[in-house]
Amino acid sequence: MVFRNTGLPKNYDPEPIEDKWYQTWLDKGLFDADVDHSREAFSVVIPPPNVTGSLHMGHAFNNTFQDIVCRYKRMRGYNVLWLPGTDHAGIATQNVVERQLAQEGLSRHDMSREDFVKKVWEWKEEYGNRIISQQKKLGNSCDWRRLRFTMDEGLSKAVRAVFVRLYEKGLIYRGKYIINWCPRCQTALSDLEVEHSEEPGKLYYVNYPLVGEEGAILVATTRPETILGDVAIAVHPRDEKNQKLIGKKVVVPLTGGREIPIIEDNMVDPEFGTGFVKITPAHDPNDFLVGQRHGLEQLQVIDSQGIMNENALEYSGMSVEQARVKSVEDLKELGALIKVEELPHQVGHCYRCNTVVEPYLSEQWFVKAKPLADRGVKAVEDGDIRWLPEHWTKTYYQWMENIRDWCISRQLWWGHRIPAWTCESCGKLIVSETDPDICVDCGSKSLVQDEDVLDTWFSSALWPFSTLGWPENTEELRHFYPTSLMVTGFDIIFFWVSRMIMMGMEFMDEIPFKDVYIHALVRDEKGQKMSKSKGNVIDPLTMIDQFGADALRFTVAALTMPGRDILLSPSKIENYRHFINKIWNASRFALMNLDSSTPTKPSVDELNLQDRWIMERLRSVTSQVTSFLDEYLIGDAARLLYDFIWGDLCDWYLEMSKPALRGNEGEARKNANLWVLQEVFRGVLCLLHPFVPFVTEELWQAFGLEGESMEVDNWPTTDEMAEFPGVEEEMKNLQEIVRSIRNLRAEAGIPPQKVVPLSVIRTDSSWGKNLIENSGDMICLLAKVQSIKVIPTGDVPPTLSLSSVLSSGIAYLPVGDVLDIDGELTRLRKDLAQVQSDLAKSLGKLSNENFVKRAPEDIVLQEKERVESFEKKIKRIEENITSLSME
Repeated sequence: MVFRNTGLPKNYDPEPIEDKWYQTWLDKGLFDADVDHSREAFSVVIPPPNVTGSLHMGHAFNNTFQDIVCRYKRMRGYNVLWLPGTDHAGIATQNVVERQLAQEGLSRHDMSREDFVKKVWEWKEEYGNRIISQQKKLGNSCDWRRLRFTMDEGLSKAVRAVFVRLYEKGLIYRGKYIINWCPRCQTALSDLEVEHSEEPGKLYYVNYPLVGEEGAILVATTRPETILGDVAIAVHPRDEKNQKLIGKKVVVPLTGGREIPIIEDNMVDPEFGTGFVKITPAHDPNDFLVGQRHGLEQLQVIDSQGIMNENALEYSGMSVEQARVKSVEDLKELGALIKVEELPHQVGHCYRCNTVVEPYLSEQWFVKAKPLADRGVKAVEDGDIRWLPEHWTKTYYQWMENIRDWCISRQLWWGHRIPAWTCESCGKLIVSETDPDICVDCGSKSLVQDEDVLDTWFSSALWPFSTLGWPENTEELRHFYPTSLMVTGFDIIFFWVSRMIMMGMEFMDEIPFKDVYIHALVRDEKGQKMSKSKGNVIDPLTMIDQFGADALRFTVAALTMPGRDILLSPSKIENYRHFINKIWNASRFALMNLDSSTPTKPSVDELNLQDRWIMERLRSVTSQVTSFLDEYLIGDAARLLYDFIWGDLCDWYLEMSKPALRGNEGEARKNANLWVLQEVFRGVLCLLHPFVPFVTEELWQAFGLEGESMEVDNWPTTDEMAEFPGVEEEMKNLQEIVRSIRNLRAEAGIPPQKVVPLSVIRTDSSWGKNLIENSGDMICLLAKVQSIKVIPTGDVPPTLSLSSVLSSGIAYLPVGDVLDIDGELTRLRKDLAQVQSDLAKSLGKLSNENFVKRAPEDIVLQEKERVESFEKKIKRIEENITSLSME
């Protein structure tokens, strides 16, 4: 006997269910993944969130996507490793601790480096795992035993090994280069750590006098304070108007007569400004490259604090803003400022402190990225790595093929310190995986380690293999690498995905993952990016408290479409909460009918149309959902399940089952119906489980289905499911008749529970006659009519009736006894006039040549479809008027 929980609470309450089952899964170790060569491995490493972070909607979507795939694969029998972890987030974490110190009236410079780093570790141990508990609340099925941190001892060892080996191959070097610099944080920044916003600005037109002849050239600049650092003026090589000036010299204003050459370079946009561009290699990344090509001086006039330095002459000691104001005043006084235009432009700010970022020439450590990128490009070209959606490969190729050297040093105290030492005695540079004791050249023990730490992305680039034990050749590394899937956002294709590919190819001689799924953004319902300043942030933890994790998970899954952003609102989550409630109530209905019975498998003859239909639908949906999930189309799978459960199962099959379940059709039919009910819910719960794991586990146990959990090896297959060819078409015809009669009832304003005496189907088709003969009682039950009959198309239709055209006939609903005929005729004539007016407007548009030629093709097509719809509606109204007018 099967023991079922037929006493499920009437109202679904997610909180106790979700807390209970998550702890149960952890206690049973169902998410743990050990090396098991008897099963195919499927591995995913989680994009590590910052230890300073808390779960936001982007995390919720990204994590839900991965969890759905991992639970699906686990149910398919794979040995699934979903490896969790967090990132030390150098700048962000250091800023958090520095703000705490500031509240005590201290700065990090008031203590030793070692004491400050110790304080950061203390903060991390107390607060750094907050996001982990939040991920568990969402339902992440990670192997938490394997939780990694980018500054774990093992990962730190991997970071050192990579740095040293790249250095020894000549792929890491130290040199001067233009980088993003935060004057407040006093560190280099990656492009991702610079946030741009459009701000009002000005374009200043300045005359540079020609040397040795009359006249001047006019140069436009947004930064007049950097004129002091100009070392050349450039024009485009194909700028015929200014070709004669190439090779001549001009005087730099504000400098007391310093002369610089006019050069040619393809970087210049002849259409911008005046066609002349001032070249300041120390303060602009494009100018820096021009300077390298032409061997120009790198004249630095702004220091690391954002202050004008000694090269800025009389402006020395001013802030950039002060120097801008003063230089404009001086240019006016000299008569060199010709005009000023308003020019809104993008200004970069530090993502942590919001200070305006300066392009800054400084000595940094760099990775020569091009040799590494070439292998990464080939891996994608050869099809070893698949990108989903596929169009992101173009973005990847564009970045990789135009890649610049990667600045990997940061002027911080928190992070992986660069493993490079300089001998104070002889100047020897020592790069080593272990801390050296003496100089290998002169034997001196006076060694000083480089003060900088590595860019956070450097350690993250090793994530797929460092987390599995590299540089040791561990069993986990051999079994789970390369990983199967990487799920991430498009904004870090450059900074993380491409670098993981490069590092994987370099150090593992193998790709780091087989598939890369690039998901879209989660925006608010108006399509705006969520931000605290706009007040449109949706907190996933608040949504979980209100609606449950399952509701949030299913919402983001169902709204997912490749290449399209998710437009989210609390009301949408609430709607899917109703869907889960629908599943709950449908399960309670099934359980109350099943009770303690153990239905036996019926013969095919004991299955009626709806039984065969719902089994065939389950078989079809199982096949489609499996196919969708194999291709990571979680949105298609979720929407299909929603339609199947709410529509096919709840709205149709459960309603059609009620006569048999009441015993009205005999014991054999009741047994058959119970058996189908049990099998359908078994399949439905399994298909739903990756999306809504908590409620499905609760219901699985309530049904008394096999196994300690449905989490492992429970995915349904179609191999053993019976096929019922043609049954879906047969059911489609039945549904068409029922919907037509229901629509006619609604048009006539007949209350839903009122039974109408008769419905008539006029048709000559054999399917219509057979359907009515075999399923007429069911049609009457669903359409709320006492009886239904079929008449040939040659017979006179019933009088005083409303009609609806079917695919192979016409449905009539005699309403003379239940309807105010005169009132209905008045309504129909009013509707007819309105539809005729709408038709005339559409026909008028289509007769207008300008509209047909100039309007977008889809708009014209839409108007043609409206005409067709209006014409059908007019014909139907006219038929009903004629029918209701006949006595």
